[in-house]
Amino acid sequence: MKSLYYLLLFSLVVPLRVTAQTQSDEKTSFTLDESISYALTNAVAVKNARVDSQISESKVKETTGIGLPQINGSVALQHNPKLPRFYSKYTAGQPSIIDLSQIPGIENGDVVAFQNVFQLPSNGTAGITVNQLLFSRSYLVGLKAADTYKDLAYKTEEQTQIQVVEMVTKAYYAVLVNNERIALFDDNIARVDTLLRNTTEMNKNGFSEAIDVDRIQVSLNNLKTDRLKFVNSQNLSLALLKFQMNYPMEKELTVVGNLDELRVNENLFNEYQDGWDYKNRIEYKLLDTQRKLQELDIKNKYSNSLPSLSGYLNMGYGTQSPTIGGLFKTESKIANTAEFGPDRWYPYTAFGVTLNVPIFTGLQHTYQIQQSKLALLKLQNNYNSLKQSIDLSIEQNTLLYKNSLETLKSQQDNMRLADKVARVTKIKYEQGVGSNIEVTDAENSLKQAQINYYNALYDVIVAKIDLDKAYAKLDPSKYATAQPAK
Repeated sequence: MKSLYYLLLFSLVVPLRVTAQTQSDEKTSFTLDESISYALTNAVAVKNARVDSQISESKVKETTGIGLPQINGSVALQHNPKLPRFYSKYTAGQPSIIDLSQIPGIENGDVVAFQNVFQLPSNGTAGITVNQLLFSRSYLVGLKAADTYKDLAYKTEEQTQIQVVEMVTKAYYAVLVNNERIALFDDNIARVDTLLRNTTEMNKNGFSEAIDVDRIQVSLNNLKTDRLKFVNSQNLSLALLKFQMNYPMEKELTVVGNLDELRVNENLFNEYQDGWDYKNRIEYKLLDTQRKLQELDIKNKYSNSLPSLSGYLNMGYGTQSPTIGGLFKTESKIANTAEFGPDRWYPYTAFGVTLNVPIFTGLQHTYQIQQSKLALLKLQNNYNSLKQSIDLSIEQNTLLYKNSLETLKSQQDNMRLADKVARVTKIKYEQGVGSNIEVTDAENSLKQAQINYYNALYDVIVAKIDLDKAYAKLDPSKYATAQPAK
């Protein structure tokens, strides 16, 4: 009985411990690199791009398979209740398989229909057919095109990964900035709450008026309301980060890091200009690969007008019988003997080569080649357009980064000055040489300065990410080995 009791207890406790452990594992913290690594592994867009790359590899193998032997096997059984008749024209004096002159009433030039003596009603065949492409210029071009198509799929996957790195980085820093904002609100609330308690005591002792207490209470209420707004905004930012990472929405997610690790580099432009080339941009690589594909398409259309050579081999067994059932018997008489053969299926073999020479196709190839050349011309025109677009992107994001840096410096100075003013004003008020209005105004100014500073800081981060993208500095490969920390 005790054994049964412990067994039941064990069966209940162990699942609870496993569940508790699973729930604990769900609480996962991510650094920026780990967030990007998780997204590059789990994001739907990246998964689909990776599947497209695998499809391209299969496409290459499919094209390669065209040049390998094509082998088909077949088995056919057929029964003819009424065999077609043979027809012969009687010509007097001419030799014939059947002596038609013995048929009564036949005249010279008559056509005679007689029963099929060369075929039995039922027949069966079983064999294989082998076809081998020996030479085809179009096939050789197709092999090159298949490799280029695979390269295009890989570059498209890389472009998708770059987009994921960009979006996850922006979402991650949005969460981080909001964390700092909420922490600042907590500090401000604590400071104003302390001021409220001191002012309340001063009011009780007759050193301040009730309206002073009310003003500070209003400031404290506003701070708490603004903090709640940022907390709600933070929940939305976390949801966006989970969405970009394809992280389960129902699971908890926390970010690891702080803004002190962020370094603003004012010499970024000089570093990026060294060794800069349009070919570094993934859009340029994609366009270049599309151009190669189009050139191969033109070559392929030219190749379609060239001869191709293939070989074939047909081999198998065949038989005939008066009935369907007779096809499955294993004995038959051998002609002119009283013996029986081992079976009624007899082998056959045929092989040869086929040379296909296109002669005239109604000028279809001519106009197909013309269309492909015009499509290539469009791609070549896109090079200039892409370069101009990249130049504009670099110039625009460089200007935005410079402006955001200047704004950040200004807002940082404003926040420092506002903090100084708030501290001095509070001291003056507590010493009785300042007014309550000055204190509340200073607190409001500090709060606004802090909001402006973090808005400017996030603008710098976004401008930096956009500038990295413009200079092709967002490299997904460096995140391949990062693993999420638990």
